[in-house]
Amino acid sequence: MTTIASVDYAVGQRGAQEAVRKVWRRLIPFLFVLYIINYLDRINIGFAALSMNKDLMLTATVFGLANSIFYVGYVACEIPSNLLMVRYGARVWIARILISWGLASAATMLVMGPNSLYFARFLVGVLEAGFVPGVLLYLTYWIPNSHRARANGRLMMAQPVAMAIGGGISGFILEHMNGVMGLQGWRWMFLLEGVPAVFLGVVAYFYLTDKPKDATWLDETEKRTLANLVSSGDTTQKKAPKASVWKQVMEPRIVLLALAYFCLVNTINANATWIPTIVREVLATYSLSYVGLVTAIPALCALVLMPLWTRSSDRTLERTWHVIVALAMAAVGWLIVIFVPEPVLRLAGLVFTVSGAFCAMCVFWALPQGILSEEARPAGIGLISAVGLLGSAISPAVVGVLKDMTGSFAAGLFYVTALLIVSMILILAVSSRAKA
Repeated sequence: MTTIASVDYAVGQRGAQEAVRKVWRRLIPFLFVLYIINYLDRINIGFAALSMNKDLMLTATVFGLANSIFYVGYVACEIPSNLLMVRYGARVWIARILISWGLASAATMLVMGPNSLYFARFLVGVLEAGFVPGVLLYLTYWIPNSHRARANGRLMMAQPVAMAIGGGISGFILEHMNGVMGLQGWRWMFLLEGVPAVFLGVVAYFYLTDKPKDATWLDETEKRTLANLVSSGDTTQKKAPKASVWKQVMEPRIVLLALAYFCLVNTINANATWIPTIVREVLATYSLSYVGLVTAIPALCALVLMPLWTRSSDRTLERTWHVIVALAMAAVGWLIVIFVPEPVLRLAGLVFTVSGAFCAMCVFWALPQGILSEEARPAGIGLISAVGLLGSAISPAVVGVLKDMTGSFAAGLFYVTALLIVSMILILAVSSRAKA
């Protein structure tokens, strides 16, 4: 016999699901587009290098340093940016980030040599800082824990999408816009791929809502339901005594996660920065359009695996082993690229590496969100992202120097593979501390 309580429970469940679906439809597609533009503007310098380095007479070391300088500015401003977003609201702050970084990225078309390239990349890093941790923080206000890996995963699918479509678009611009109005193709690339961020920044100002209580597109019942769902999934408020923000941010598990993310980001950045050059070396071809198309293959494969991986993690609410297995997949991929001479198998190695790295990153961000309280998340997420992006600052320079010293990418790829193994050990350490 059906009881009144069971009917009320079923109605409540349907209401909760509908509230989450409404938020998902409203926010995830738009943030996904923003993330694509963000990642495309971050990695397009890797495609520009196919012709820019020759035009400006840049060595691999100089090019790697330019990438590192970008991340120096980014890391320095990451935590302040997240704290300012809390003060001014996501609508204003995310719009500001988009507009200012888009203008700076487009202005990179004006560089004339190493020094101007260093300055341009530093400026883009400063102005773009805070976008990724800001969006991750923003999601914690809207998405309950039971859906968070999938939400993170949907957004981070934008990175392989940007790699896939960016490869084709960037290759096309480099090859077919070269010489138009007397400008090299790579200058057109920076301009045409920077302007969309400015336009979307204006749209974001009018489209985004800071928190559920401010949403005119939710009714009062949906606002209360969503607030209850988000707070009920906050395990830190139920399991841990209230601690100061600083004490939570410097908690050993958060520090270990920051170091683990540093190790993972080295591989993410090596993918973004060097895969076009690695693909051209593997295929022994100088067709920029062909390199761009082949570069898209690992990213497309990652897009297939990422939603399956994050759905599995959310259904089981298991995070640790989903991260570790994905990290192991990425490490195996790099080893295939290093040791196997057959081009098709080396391409398969890149598929393993890109898919594993992105799957690991999607689930990874559910770990700190389950440890930090709402008050500590802006600084905690900013800290982890900042420390992680130090890997992005170091990786291009290290790989570039090792390439110049040895004449091969193998030494640099050994470096990022070793860091993936260290990341696996650190994630296990976090898990063991949680159980202690």
